[in-house]
Amino acid sequence: MKHYSVLCSEIIDSLNINPKGIYVDATLGYAGMSKRILEALDKDGLLIGIDQDREAREYANIELAKIGSNYQILPINFVDMKKYLHDLGINKVDGIIFDLGFSSPQIDDEKRGFSFMKDAPLDMRMNQDEKFNASTLVNNASEEELTKYFYEYGEERLGKVIAKKIVSMRKNKKIMTTLELVEIIKSATGANYFYKTHPERKIFQALRIAVNNELSVLESVLPDAIDLLKKGGRLSVITFHSLEDRIVKNTFKKYSEVNEIFKGLPDIPDEYKPKIKIINKKPILPSEDELKINSRSHSAKLRIVERI
Repeated sequence: MKHYSVLCSEIIDSLNINPKGIYVDATLGYAGMSKRILEALDKDGLLIGIDQDREAREYANIELAKIGSNYQILPINFVDMKKYLHDLGINKVDGIIFDLGFSSPQIDDEKRGFSFMKDAPLDMRMNQDEKFNASTLVNNASEEELTKYFYEYGEERLGKVIAKKIVSMRKNKKIMTTLELVEIIKSATGANYFYKTHPERKIFQALRIAVNNELSVLESVLPDAIDLLKKGGRLSVITFHSLEDRIVKNTFKKYSEVNEIFKGLPDIPDEYKPKIKIINKKPILPSEDELKINSRSHSAKLRIVERI
């Protein structure tokens, strides 16, 4: 199965891996990053991989077993990471990574419905055991709700026009496939705008974010991830669009500064002191060589912080 992990060397280097440490790959996927982490650990180290995607977990388990046995895979949403690690008796870890991009096998697997270039059922679920999918959303959300998603999650300026067209079309027949939706987007915006700006990319992004509740989950998990780090532990996050990157950037800023209320005071309570230091003020971007190998990496940004 072909999968290319974006900024792989950079994110592995960012962890400063301790061979006896505990590391969490919160977005295990097809184990591109996790294999590198497991290779750097000795028998006393531990890797925890987290993923909702059943197919990804099965593949990752086969790949990791070739390297060692000192790993565990949790079939959960990473938002519940802190609770499940505590249940395992793990209160602190040496490093955590998040690669928030979708893996190539997920995009390329027609039946998953993530791609706007292949005809498939409108699905887009990361967790195949969930009932709520993109078809449910497209066929049941109000025009106002769809408009909100398309503006906020897709940043598509014709979001209202597209939402109105969807609501109109579904009155006659349920919208069930990806290419049906693409045709509706094209008819709503006109061919000239469609081929010039590709609004289907933004609409599919918006639906995927809404179906998987991606942004609110990310906002919730980052403070937990910071709390889980040992002193000197690293948290590294790769984002692929501005909405995610804004959340990561703002969260890191918040936890790397003294609370506003206590700024300038000589004695600051520990709980209001900075918890992290930012390692790279500007995000690390893919190299020219990486961009040539994998065009899907062009929007990737890596941000790294260390617990203090």
